[in-house]
Amino acid sequence: MLTPGFADPVHDAQGTFRAVMDALARPGRVRALVADLAPPAPLTPELAAVALTLTDADTPVWLDPVLAAAREVAEFLRFHTGAPLTGDPAAAAFALVREPARCPPLSRFAPGTPAYPDTATTLVLALDAVAEGEGLHLSGPGIREAARLAPAPLPEGFVAQLAENRAGFPLGVDLILTAPGRVAGLPRSTTVTEA
Repeated sequence: MLTPGFADPVHDAQGTFRAVMDALARPGRVRALVADLAPPAPLTPELAAVALTLTDADTPVWLDPVLAAAREVAEFLRFHTGAPLTGDPAAAAFALVREPARCPPLSRFAPGTPAYPDTATTLVLALDAVAEGEGLHLSGPGIREAARLAPAPLPEGFVAQLAENRAGFPLGVDLILTAPGRVAGLPRSTTVTEA
């Protein structure tokens, strides 16, 4: 049975959009993300809220293997967003990642093109936790001097992948990090180092 989307589609999507955009504009700052949804497992309410807000019929979505294996997840996303699903990470406008520790290398996703850097993939990761004030060291646009962010779990070699991603700026992927009730952003313009 298909589970419902947002109870109040306009206001719920607006709230999610504001939280995500603010998180991307201020890397290292964790924002509240109210996701009053009960999507099919293993899709989290936060991944579902971001997908329902940012994807549509013109934004191909890639699902990590655990999400792709759940037929109900694909049906939920197709019904509520109209977004086409793709098996090719490089063809995706958005990538939903339920198991971040097993995420493919960032280099497998679309970095955009010099003429259209906005065609890069945005990865949305479902983390167990994300907290300010500890962990990774962040600097760059939207950050006053420096910030610290502790997302977990992360893929092996994640900081090195982020450095490689940042080296190609203005090309590169952007990341939206979700955790229960929370969201943070790591845009491609952010420099990330081990703390």
